[in-house]
Amino acid sequence: MADYSEFSQFHADLRSVAGDLLAKDRAVDWPVLVDAGWVGLEVPEQFGGAGATFAETAVVCEEIGRAASANSYLGSAVLAVGALKALQPSDTRDRLLTDVASGEIRLAVAIESDFVPDAEGADRVLVVSDEGVAVTAPTVTTRPVLDETRRLATVTAADTAERLRFNGDHAAAVRRLRDRAAVAVACDSLGLSEAMLAATVAYAKVRQQFGRPIGSFQAVKHACADMLVSISVSRQLVGAAVQAIVDDQPDCDVAAAMAKSHACGSAVDIAGKAMQLHGGIGYTWESGIHVYLKRAALNRALFGSPAAHRKHLAQRYL
Repeated sequence: MADYSEFSQFHADLRSVAGDLLAKDRAVDWPVLVDAGWVGLEVPEQFGGAGATFAETAVVCEEIGRAASANSYLGSAVLAVGALKALQPSDTRDRLLTDVASGEIRLAVAIESDFVPDAEGADRVLVVSDEGVAVTAPTVTTRPVLDETRRLATVTAADTAERLRFNGDHAAAVRRLRDRAAVAVACDSLGLSEAMLAATVAYAKVRQQFGRPIGSFQAVKHACADMLVSISVSRQLVGAAVQAIVDDQPDCDVAAAMAKSHACGSAVDIAGKAMQLHGGIGYTWESGIHVYLKRAALNRALFGSPAAHRKHLAQRYL
């Protein structure tokens, strides 16, 4: 991620710890996320959280993408805590923040009811609208997707326990929540892109052809260089978008659209190139590259396609 001044060393330590934990098991259960302190990162300290910012959450999202980890962090932590913090203070909101930070409950957030991340198994779903948030125990129907590391579902609202209002302009709060979701997915795509480049470079150093490593061939060098350049651009755009969310900048939607469109679009290309450069083994289940390619493809579609975000950016020039 970008260098966030005095917190850069903390982010490096957080990235190292997260990478070590995720390397042990690709599928991470909810209690493990809670015990690691990741769920309560952005929850204020008075509710049992760490009082951190989205910058720290973004570091975890990137490492989750690097490991192609199957967990409920996106829906039940990144979106849930973001939605709760955007609400007006109330006994219900404060109790939910406390319960999420402690792991007592697991929430999901329905910004779009057709494809809701991590709704399956959630205790409650926060259904977002321009009027506010409805806390409900809905009917959840699992949606089959190509990416086996994520769980998406259709949510049909049942009896609403309570309706909570956003703090400030409701439409703006919904837009900020969408931007937050888009940037979180962009962080994930950045992490998986870097994992694919690292795997490809490592393979190119040991795979022999015509008596020498394939990494010595100019075509392979150029392909890896192209991957690196694309990742470098993604890193700059994602870093700017994360900072825009942390600072609640007025043009946060612009930074988010740039990051989401480029990082998620290029991640599909990078995973595809990695599969190609691995040769025949890249197309086998044993290589594991297919897991990253499928995840990259779903990330590209979640919370706005590159085309949709570029269309949004183009509106500035009309």
